[in-house]
Amino acid sequence: MYRVIAITIGAFSLAACSSTNLDALKPAPSVDSVQFESQPPGAEAKVSNGQTCTTPCALALPTDAPLTVTFSLNGYNPDQESLEPLIETGRQTKLQPNPIRVELAAAAKPAVKKPTRKRAVRKPAARKPAAPKPAAEAPVAAPAAPAPPPMIAAPEPQQPAPWPAPPKQ
Repeated sequence: MYRVIAITIGAFSLAACSSTNLDALKPAPSVDSVQFESQPPGAEAKVSNGQTCTTPCALALPTDAPLTVTFSLNGYNPDQESLEPLIETGRQTKLQPNPIRVELAAAAKPAVKKPTRKRAVRKPAARKPAAPKPAAEAPVAAPAAPAPPPMIAAPEPQQPAPWPAPPKQ
């Protein structure tokens, strides 16, 4: 009987341990507040961990790994800076450099090309017969000879009929 009780208590103990979340006992990752400044102000600072802000600004960033910050602003070339954790014995880990200051260079304006127009290839229009000139402008000429009658082809010779021809009178 004691064995059954001991096995039951052991089973409940194991079940309780497996459902307990021990993450609460782990220390929280340390963070450092980093200042971002840009010339001209108003640039978007985007950190590699997904956080963003508009300069001038500050973000609380984890100090457990290096990070990359990309600055971008319309009309300017983007700039990229790295943040490295600085570990000192007996002190809290900090990110360096802090503050991060960048000067964005104006983007080169692209050469504006005028759009080239392709000349439309025109098909030659079908020529219409010229309209007759009015009688007033026509030169006075002698009356023209009448046009010859149209030529009619001569009839083909007929083949003799298979029956006898009718008598001539």
